[in-house]
Amino acid sequence: MLPFSPSALKILLVDDLGASRQALSAELHRAGHQVLEAESARQALALFAQHRPDVVLVDVSMANLDGYAFGRELRAVEPGAWTPIVFLSDPDDVESAWLGMEAGGDDYLIKPVSAMVLHAKLRALRRYSLLRQQLVRTSEELRLAHAQLQQSSTTDALTGLPNRRGLDARLQTELELARREGKPLTLALCDLDHFALFNDAMGHTEGDHCLLQVAQILREVCKRPTDIACRFGGEAFALVLPNTPLSGAIVFAHTLMRGLQQLAIAHPRSPIAEYLTLSGGVTTCVPDALTTGQGLLMRADEALYNAKARGRNRFFSFEMAMDTNITRDAGHLGAHRQPSPT
Repeated sequence: MLPFSPSALKILLVDDLGASRQALSAELHRAGHQVLEAESARQALALFAQHRPDVVLVDVSMANLDGYAFGRELRAVEPGAWTPIVFLSDPDDVESAWLGMEAGGDDYLIKPVSAMVLHAKLRALRRYSLLRQQLVRTSEELRLAHAQLQQSSTTDALTGLPNRRGLDARLQTELELARREGKPLTLALCDLDHFALFNDAMGHTEGDHCLLQVAQILREVCKRPTDIACRFGGEAFALVLPNTPLSGAIVFAHTLMRGLQQLAIAHPRSPIAEYLTLSGGVTTCVPDALTTGQGLLMRADEALYNAKARGRNRFFSFEMAMDTNITRDAGHLGAHRQPSPT
């Protein structure tokens, strides 16, 4: 083996002249490489697909399909990948280098091939191949890091629910879809009642545990793949419910309040109940050209303010003057009341 030879490579050697192919193959074997021999471009393409060699050495002047056409076909069958191609040409073929690069080649050798030059080029190609593999790995690592960054930027670290940024993006998407399809879209904002007093009494660690429990209830309420629960901030949560009329929103509100009631999280300082409760504001519409995500958030927030003003532990909606008070009857929705003027 020559002192400058690279590490062992799997080399596909393509030449329709048996004597020339055998001589070069013997030299490559002496250098410790594994050699796959093909006497035609078609055979070579099949061997390439089966064995995925590290390097391809191909004669430019072959019958039926020349080396340049073979190079173009090889590049076509490995999109996104890169296998070095070295063309073998006669000494009087001055256009070989240019034509080879145009056909997707990386280098060329003049026949008869010098052993020293052959091994030097293989060593260089090996080095370039390793560098490219490292670049590909680095690129994939950067892509994954970017995806994780994007995920973390739209996800609440505590609950795992989408955060305010995630809510804004999803709300805009669903708003545009509902506008195109002429279907109703419901948005609900919820606040845990007197949660600052809960943290004062139970501690912030218990408060975080409480938020995790509420987040799980919200996930269970959002049964359809299109429904989404978000942490709006602090003790506030949001529900985006595509293709949901107000009647469906009432069912969501009731299910959510029942789920929280069944948890029975003790709230020793709540002025309205022994256990943790929540209040919510709901808005529903079939969006038109003037409907905006910010407008829906403002209307849901106004409805939430009304729910709190009416005593908390309830949901309120301007669209139907809906006021569900679970403290009256845990099994049924409460009476409807007229909204305050807006």
